[in-house]
Amino acid sequence: MIYLIFIAIAVISYLVQSSLKSKFEKYSKIPIPSGLTGKQIAEKMLHENGIYDVSVVNTPGMLSDHFNPTNMTVNLSDNVYNSNSIAAAAVAAHECGHAVQHAQAYSPLKMRSALVPVVNFASQFMTWILLAGILLIETMPSILLAGIVLFATTTLFSFITLPVEINASQRAIAWLNKANITYGQNEEYAKDALKSAAYTYVVAALGSLATLIYYIFIFLGRQRN
Repeated sequence: MIYLIFIAIAVISYLVQSSLKSKFEKYSKIPIPSGLTGKQIAEKMLHENGIYDVSVVNTPGMLSDHFNPTNMTVNLSDNVYNSNSIAAAAVAAHECGHAVQHAQAYSPLKMRSALVPVVNFASQFMTWILLAGILLIETMPSILLAGIVLFATTTLFSFITLPVEINASQRAIAWLNKANITYGQNEEYAKDALKSAAYTYVVAALGSLATLIYYIFIFLGRQRN
């Protein structure tokens, strides 16, 4: 049964990623009426929210956009930074939504940020610990249990990420509408683009949960023997 769940999640993940790429390409071809680029939209949203200590910078890669609270930058990929499309407006505003969350000490973002060092540590070692735990489960089951605990932190991180991302998208859509950057059909396109992006986080969280349950079943199965 657990293998069927893995297959289903893998298929859904592929479909969601394909849909996101397709919609981003589609909405990247539709310009917004104001003609503002992603960089200009990001700066405008930041300033209208009273944020002046965050820089908007260009970063390489496709859909590599992110807010970095460490150096206080909104990083926009080439297809967003220099573009005046609906997709660029939606992505730029979404990343600035994270900057607004940071400025307002949004609780789920604070929780996620607090978990980052733990998740970074877990990500470095948990694969090897889980592998060793499975190989040595008959003699040293505690190793697998330690791996499960580490993996659980990454799963928790995935689920805490969901409200953070959804809230950033809600802030983005609300501001884009208020600033008259997107309206009417364009607003619906922006919503559709951000909704597709949110689905990727949902699938990732469910995949992490399914994997965690799989390791727990292995551990419990040994305990019954």
